[in-house]
Amino acid sequence: MSPLITRRSVLATATATAATAALSTVPAVFAQAKPKLRFSGVFAEQDIRADAFRMFRDLVKDHYDFEPHFNSTLFKQGTELVAIQRGNLEMGNIAPQDISKQIPSWSLLTAAYLFRDADHIKKTFASDVGREMNKLVKDQLGVVILAPTYFGTRQVNLKPTRKINTPADMAGIKLRMPPGEAWQLLGEAMGANVTPVAFAELYTALQSGAVDGQDNPLPGSKVNKFYEVTTQFVLTSHLVGYDVLAMSGKIWDAMTPADQKAFQAAVDKVVDWSTAKHIEQEKEAVDFFKAQGLQVYTPDVASFRANAQKKYLASDLAKDWPKGMLERINAVK
Repeated sequence: MSPLITRRSVLATATATAATAALSTVPAVFAQAKPKLRFSGVFAEQDIRADAFRMFRDLVKDHYDFEPHFNSTLFKQGTELVAIQRGNLEMGNIAPQDISKQIPSWSLLTAAYLFRDADHIKKTFASDVGREMNKLVKDQLGVVILAPTYFGTRQVNLKPTRKINTPADMAGIKLRMPPGEAWQLLGEAMGANVTPVAFAELYTALQSGAVDGQDNPLPGSKVNKFYEVTTQFVLTSHLVGYDVLAMSGKIWDAMTPADQKAFQAAVDKVVDWSTAKHIEQEKEAVDFFKAQGLQVYTPDVASFRANAQKKYLASDLAKDWPKGMLERINAVK
């Protein structure tokens, strides 16, 4: 062996070569890493929707690192949409009201009696109407709407025993609504006298007679024990509660058509499961309230809907609604 080529130099050369080869594989390894999808939701860990998104994590785990954050621990309620737009968040459960702040025509999708039930929401978003409204979000905000996420229908809960069948029967009823102009319009559209009360004070307000009633999805009224200080639930179904599952348009566009199809299928599966569980929970609440001795019945919903839509069409909100869009949504079957 040449004196210039010692055993030590051979080993050093081999080690350096191996290290270089190892380093050359690093970019490939990183290229194969699963994309991280951080998700932000306002609901608690125990919520049905949290269970749904944990299911979603399992469905996509082979291709994506889906990281759900609940109870507004990652982003505060109302800030998720802007976070997605800025690239600080990949996915979020967004209130349609937040979208309407940037796209005023979306305020239509927050109006009372626009949707009949959870199925009507699903079919509307799957129709030409939904595709048009979602396209506005993609084009103007760079965000993709994957699905509406139903979380319950608001019903009227009253302390007086007066039978309610039409909005005229609500005359003189002091109906608690959350503070805010939009909520006041909703209460007036129901035919009631609106009284703003903070949610934390609502039980006491019902108990003392400061208000005659309140409205919330039935499971929430059960959890907060409003049935203890009221006599009846009137199933007006005046506001079908939902958010939308939103995703960064850049991430969506980076997927292949096949990946988009598989991803959407996973979304649809867990959203359908969540919707079914919410509806089941609402039915259980009806049985519970009846067992507690409360009256639970359905009024003339058509008369409530007609009155509410008339009120909304005469409001300032309606000036931003696309012409004919309300009628098209009403026609979705």
